[in-house]
Amino acid sequence: MKTTNSLWYALFTAPLLFVFATVVLIPFFIGILYSFFSWDGLPLNPKIFVGFGNFTRLFSDRRFLDAATHTVVFTVLSVLLINVLGLAFALLVTTDLKARNAARAMLFAPYLIGGLILGYIWKFILGDAFRAVGEHTGFTSVFFNWLLNPQFALLALTVVSTWQMAGYIMIIYITGIQAIPDEVIEAAKVDGAGFWRTLWFIKFPLIMQSFTVCLFLTLSSCFKIFDVNLSLTNGGPYNSTELFAMNIYREIFNLNNYGYGQAKAFIFFIIVAAITLVQVGLTKKREVEM
Repeated sequence: MKTTNSLWYALFTAPLLFVFATVVLIPFFIGILYSFFSWDGLPLNPKIFVGFGNFTRLFSDRRFLDAATHTVVFTVLSVLLINVLGLAFALLVTTDLKARNAARAMLFAPYLIGGLILGYIWKFILGDAFRAVGEHTGFTSVFFNWLLNPQFALLALTVVSTWQMAGYIMIIYITGIQAIPDEVIEAAKVDGAGFWRTLWFIKFPLIMQSFTVCLFLTLSSCFKIFDVNLSLTNGGPYNSTELFAMNIYREIFNLNNYGYGQAKAFIFFIIVAAITLVQVGLTKKREVEM
């Protein structure tokens, strides 16, 4: 019987493993190999072995370092805003609010919009619409084209990403909150704990698993964001919103530096993997078994 089950498992997992290997694993290792060569990506042109030259070149690449700075600032702001808003929404829609189901649907809806479409929608709002509002109201210090201002363009990207992901993160926090036994909350109320003490000392420790998942998802998503970055700002103005993924894309497809771009991609992978592993390790230690 066990042999039969093993054969069925192998039959159904083999296609998935094949697709994963051909789409993810093999290109990943080929990309690592190319990162040691200077190559423009054209099959007929020679590949010149440069060893670790592509990697040492990164430390003097001002544009790549600027993209790294933009990505870190954007990620920190977005992760904080997305999780704070997602948790606030989850706490709101798990109360006795009569319209809580409708509120859940409306708050989750932005996540269903594709990143490219979302970027173009907000490009109109933060550009032409904001400028028109500023001209008619006189509040031009707030309502102007944010996407043309280097100081506000990255903030605009943060706002759009937060608006898109907060509702999705809300769903994960809702799951964690609803998993808390009612008896625990009732006992806290009997002991005289108010809303904030119950939230800080009861709910937060018991939804730490949700924190682990949400922080992992938001960290990895914000570090890797590309579609919204492309459609909303296209890295502008003056490359002030060019993030990691866009910098790598332009290096490979615009400048035809395939080997150097692959070196950037590999370093990018190492950075994201290291940060997310540290985050998961730290939050896992604080999880509480119910």
